[in-house]
Amino acid sequence: MNSLRMTSADEITMRLVHYFVTKENYQPIVVNGLENEIWLENTEKRYEVIRINSNYIHNDEQLNFDMFKAKAVIKQIKRKMFSLNCNTLNIMLNVSDNVTSLDSGYKHMDIVKVDATKTLDKEENITSLFPDIVNDKIDSLDDMDFFINVTQDINKSTEKKNRLYEKTFKKKTIVVTYALIVINTLIFMLELLGLVNINYFATSPTAIRAGHYWVILTSAFLHADIIHLVCNMWSLYIIGTQLETVLGKVKFLVVYFVSAIVASLLSGVLTGGAAIGASGAIFGLIGALLYFGYHYRLYLGNVIIRQLVPVVILNLLIGFSLSNVDNFGHIGGLLGGVFSAMMVGVEGKSEKSDIINGVIISLTLIVFLLYMILR
Repeated sequence: MNSLRMTSADEITMRLVHYFVTKENYQPIVVNGLENEIWLENTEKRYEVIRINSNYIHNDEQLNFDMFKAKAVIKQIKRKMFSLNCNTLNIMLNVSDNVTSLDSGYKHMDIVKVDATKTLDKEENITSLFPDIVNDKIDSLDDMDFFINVTQDINKSTEKKNRLYEKTFKKKTIVVTYALIVINTLIFMLELLGLVNINYFATSPTAIRAGHYWVILTSAFLHADIIHLVCNMWSLYIIGTQLETVLGKVKFLVVYFVSAIVASLLSGVLTGGAAIGASGAIFGLIGALLYFGYHYRLYLGNVIIRQLVPVVILNLLIGFSLSNVDNFGHIGGLLGGVFSAMMVGVEGKSEKSDIINGVIISLTLIVFLLYMILR
């Protein structure tokens, strides 16, 4: 039985990957067609992308070609991250002394040359950036033991992330979205029977000033006709089922109601007329999906760019071209959705400071709009 023998470059590569994945919470990026290099990402860090490259760079011409390849990959990553800039650390393990300069020619990429014949604690180029890397000890008896321990640690770290992704995206029983569709439909039937007075429950600055504060929310459950109802309920079904799946029922409800409130208030401030319909709340769900997608932009970037953003732009353009569409309510709902999603947070992604900021912004916006109407 042959024992595993690792080169010094293999060992230092595994130590680097071990540190960045288990201590700095980076995760691998799948890049097809490249050999002897590993790409990692963490959008919350100073370096959003780290490249560990063990390809042999013999001279300046090879370095230039290597930079060309790296920039092509970064260009793809930037599109998915919605980023004009992508701060990248390019760690190069096998650079000849014939290379005269390690200038990438790209101001958002720093190159660090690491001598694979040294141990990481002796390599000042990397320890100056990540001082804690010297404390990342890996006990091992031999190369095989080292390989097994590193692999197990990395698998444990990525397993936690995979469990979070599975929990977030796995198919769930939809309850709240269907309940809202049923409630809206029942209320519309009561409207047809003359049991619900639209004028009494529609939102308007006059009604709010008269102390009828309930209209800020009840208006989101009223519809002018069957076409209005069907269009909104179809949109609620398509968007609501997706958002309820990834956010959860309670957070979904918070987003829906906050979006409806902000939509009603902004409509009242900017139009001054009466308004009804669930479209403001539905735009809020789109806003929340945009906020959620931003946190998973490396995976959902194409979906957001090709599906959600065009839907928002198209609907706003249609709204501005038609006289009977309350586009300011739509914009208010969109803003309410983004800020309320920030307020409830994205599990495993949002920081406590983000949630606090979301609460402050949402409450401030509601109070300000209400003040503008009441004054």
